[in-house]
Order: sequence, then structure tokens, then C-alpha cells
Amino acid sequence: QVQLVESGGGSVQAGGSLRLSCVASGTIFSVVIMGWYRQTPGKQRELVAEIWSDGSTTYADSVKGRFTISRDNAKNTMYLQMNSLKPEDTADYTCNAAVQIHARDKRLDTYWGLGTQVTVSS
Repeated sequence: QVQLVESGGGSVQAGGSLRLSCVASGTIFSVVIMGWYRQTPGKQRELVAEIWSDGSTTYADSVKGRFTISRDNAKNTMYLQMNSLKPEDTADYTCNAAVQIHARDKRLDTYWGLGTQVTVSS
């Protein structure tokens, strides 16, 4: 079993910054992909950014140039540095991970955190 725990959410004024963290723990051989998703009431969950174990990244167009995703593989921890925040960034941000549990089993299992709220006021 794998647990994902997010931290770092909160309230900030437009133009401010926040840093989110997500720690994966449990029975883990390798955390192959880690990502941040966000969702607001009435809207579909959307991918904000993801990072692979080799460091390659993907960003939503809406956050490019403002958000930076990074990870510490030794600690199974992922970060999202959010700068120049806008009111439209307000959402519940959830951590996602695709995990290889055992070395001999290449299958990836997907896990979700409980989420952390980010509120940006104008």
C-alpha cells in the first residue's frame, strides 16, 4: 500500500507564491511518474504538471512559465513551486503517483492524495 500526503496549500494574494509538497510512502520499488492535478467545483480535474523519474516534465499551458515541478527521488517527494499566482489558480490540488511496487513486476499502480486547497484572492 502506498500513501501520498500533500502539504503547502493555503491562501495568498494574486501575484504571490506557494510551494506544494507531496511525499509518497509505503511499499515502493520506484515512483515512476508524479503529478499535480487540480479541480474546482463543477469542473473536471485537470493536469497541472507531471514529472517522470528521469526528470522529464509536462505542464499545462495555463501554468507554463509560472509553476515549476521538481522531485527528490531519494525521498520520493515531489514539489510544485507556484509563482505569479492568479485567482484562476484557485483549486483543490491533488498529488498523483504511478508506482512500481516490486522490482520484478513492471506494472504501475496509480495512487492519489487527499488534496490541499489553494486559494488566490484578487
